[in-house]
Amino acid sequence: MSNEKESVLEGFKAFLTRGNVIDLAVAVVIGAAFTNVVNSLVKGVINPVVGAFGTKDLDHYSSCLKSPCETNAAGDAVSGIPIMWGTVLSSTLSFLITAAVVYFLMVLPMAKYLARRARLLAAKEKVEEVLEVSELEVLKEIRDALVAQQRVPGRGQGQSAP
Repeated sequence: MSNEKESVLEGFKAFLTRGNVIDLAVAVVIGAAFTNVVNSLVKGVINPVVGAFGTKDLDHYSSCLKSPCETNAAGDAVSGIPIMWGTVLSSTLSFLITAAVVYFLMVLPMAKYLARRARLLAAKEKVEEVLEVSELEVLKEIRDALVAQQRVPGRGQGQSAP
């Protein structure tokens, strides 16, 4: 049982010290901070702009499923069933902004970089392949010349050319 615990702990330690786990932890922390920035942008800029075309902030847009919808001073529903579709729209805008920023600032540049790197590696492998083929061709020519030299009439093994 002791050996099992040690191997499990060693495996867990190896898992934690791998680079991709640390990268993932950093990504989560940065993602959380970025989410706060996007939420602030939506609540502080986009919601008021959308509200300028209507009468309220996006978070306050709602419909009443069962009339009459009445709220108290705290904004809690007292009667009726309010549908808060403005909050859903605000969250959807936050998601779309976050997705667009991640795609255009992270995913797209990384995809272009990886494609360029793959092309360079493919070109390098092609050059190496051509070199290997040319080496093979040279070796074949040397072999053919040696075979032809051995077949020349009047020359036996061990005899040198005049």
